[in-house]
Amino acid sequence: MGYRKLGLLSAHRRAMLRNGVTSLLREGRIETTETRAKELTRLANKMITLGKRGDLHARRQALAFLTDEDVVTKLFENLGPKYADRSGGYTRIIKTGFRRGDGAPMAILELV
Repeated sequence: MGYRKLGLLSAHRRAMLRNGVTSLLREGRIETTETRAKELTRLANKMITLGKRGDLHARRQALAFLTDEDVVTKLFENLGPKYADRSGGYTRIIKTGFRRGDGAPMAILELV
């Protein structure tokens, strides 16, 4: 299986994932549903790997995906060097229970 569709059209799904990864890298932790957290983990790990590479091409790839230039700066100046000796697994998913309105399983996604 390639990826989860999350019940969204492709443009809406891409925008939601871009915003989610940007928020995660800016704040350090976000609360979302479990399935969205699993998809965000994949993309966040790719962005942090770009930050570890640190070259111009990687920076331009990150700028093409993330929606905030300040987050890209933080990614390349702070997060990339922080995870330089780590070979993956930059995020953690903590299950927190169920959402009150519709019973969706919720989780906290945070950077390790």
